[in-house]
Amino acid sequence: MYDLVIIGAGPAGATLARAVGRQYRVLLVDKRADPAETGSPYGKCCGGLLAPDAQKALARMGAALPREALVGPQILTVRAMDLPAGRERFYQRFYINVDRGKFDRWLISLVPPSVEMRFGCRFAGMEREGASYRLHLYREQRRETVRTRVVVGADGASSRVRRWAFPRSPGPRCYLALQERYYAAKALPYFSAIFDPEITDFYAWTIPKEGSLLLGAALFPGKTAAAKFALLKKKLVSRGYCLDQLIRRESALILRPSRCAHLLTGREGMLLIGEAAGWISPSSAEGLSYAFTSAAAAAKALAEGLTAAPERYRRLTAPLKRTVLLKNIKAPFIYTPPLRRLIMASGLSSMKMDNG
Repeated sequence: MYDLVIIGAGPAGATLARAVGRQYRVLLVDKRADPAETGSPYGKCCGGLLAPDAQKALARMGAALPREALVGPQILTVRAMDLPAGRERFYQRFYINVDRGKFDRWLISLVPPSVEMRFGCRFAGMEREGASYRLHLYREQRRETVRTRVVVGADGASSRVRRWAFPRSPGPRCYLALQERYYAAKALPYFSAIFDPEITDFYAWTIPKEGSLLLGAALFPGKTAAAKFALLKKKLVSRGYCLDQLIRRESALILRPSRCAHLLTGREGMLLIGEAAGWISPSSAEGLSYAFTSAAAAAKALAEGLTAAPERYRRLTAPLKRTVLLKNIKAPFIYTPPLRRLIMASGLSSMKMDNG
């Protein structure tokens, strides 16, 4: 019998396991293969930028990023591009540029040895049995059953734990993030946020990464996604981008919560953290800060005992819920074309670039 089984070893799950692994008997489960054994990349489709809020969350944890997790260049500028309007603006921001696979491996390395970890292990379902849960896991095509007092869903936007626990609850709007990496010897040192309603009502992006360039977009899932992404590439090539040396393609789901009902913290004997709960910015799709903050709140709730931890966690994440709702108030100023163009035309908070 485990005290805690955490489904998902991404930033949220690994951070929680690190925090509570010496207090409780913990099992950390992840469907991805163990990179230490396979040498395979360990990460997800992600821009790999640590925004200021994520940096602050890591600072509160007392964490110091290792050099090997960093990748150049470090980003000081956001380039906002409104393609239909033919307008762009530059804004000063500071992002820490990381290799997402190495960053995730570093977070895993911080988990104490007292935590049992199972990679290549998929959550298949569970049943409530009195004051505990019986979980069904699949590993190497073999079914395993474990029992635990508390389950934590940290399995991301497509969370199976969330779907099992709340089958009738409304979910946030879901986008398909498509991302490609290209060789680019002289990629511009900007995080470019690209807006074009013909492609998506969210946004696309470019991010330089050590001699390469990431190009991604948050698109409506379905048959049109590939065509919309191809249209994005065509438009960028016409503006001088070199996208002819593809390295790899990847994809992931992104949630965009728009109301309180989309944010679910858990139920009796269960907590949801990170994007599994709906914790992600609806204006920028930034999720790392929410992963760390929700994991810290869950750790604080569990530190007082397993009983009533979900209720304590719900109260502790009330400020996080307000943050998501405030981001929804901000979003129309970014994604409503007339408002965005008015703000960009005003030059508010933007800076002029020194072409010399």
